[in-house]
Amino acid sequence: MAELKPGTRMKSAVCATEVMVIAAPGADVEVNCGGAAMIGPTDAAEGGSVDSAHAQGTLLGKRYVNEAGDLELLCVKPGDGSLTAGGEALVLKEAKALPSSD
Repeated sequence: MAELKPGTRMKSAVCATEVMVIAAPGADVEVNCGGAAMIGPTDAAEGGSVDSAHAQGTLLGKRYVNEAGDLELLCVKPGDGSLTAGGEALVLKEAKALPSSD
């Protein structure tokens, strides 16, 4: 896939997961879902099944980030596969704590 840019949409080739790029690193990175490379929103899925090692699933409306924090994906359609980028598992982004109001 080409260099990622904010606003780019991708879908999984092996499950129903669809994501939108919120933040992207400057370099090319391959994003996978369910153990297979993600494809463009209009590309035809090859079929296949989710790799059991990458079957934790994605949740609608949640943001997934890499450890460095320079890649952030928003799940716009949930599925059975889990997200990875450059061989690294993406994790659910934690919500920022709001300041207490006394």
